[in-house]
Amino acid sequence: MRLIEVSSLTQGLRIPFTRLAQATAVALLLALVLPAHAADRVVKTRVPPAYPEMAKRMKITGAVKLQVTVDASGSVTDVKPVEGNRMLTPAAEDAVRKWKFETGDGPSTMEVELHFNLTS
Repeated sequence: MRLIEVSSLTQGLRIPFTRLAQATAVALLLALVLPAHAADRVVKTRVPPAYPEMAKRMKITGAVKLQVTVDASGSVTDVKPVEGNRMLTPAAEDAVRKWKFETGDGPSTMEVELHFNLTS
């Protein structure tokens, strides 16, 4: 087994070369396979959700959190509910599917939160 010394990162710790190569390969593979987190993707076009009539009558308010997948061109390709009232979730999903984000290097996934409030 060949050992290399990685002094600047690990203060002289001797690491087996095969383990270092394996860890590097796994990190690179994960970076290529997993979608990027889209904290830097800005919403260009935001469509507000339509408040469901039944939820209005029942005076249901609250937030809906959604997991949104955006392709490289900025179009929403998938929306999944994370948490929120079941009466409000479909309206939130429908609205977010119409949103347009800034373009990016590839697909990305992020969480967005929409708030439903009744105004008197």
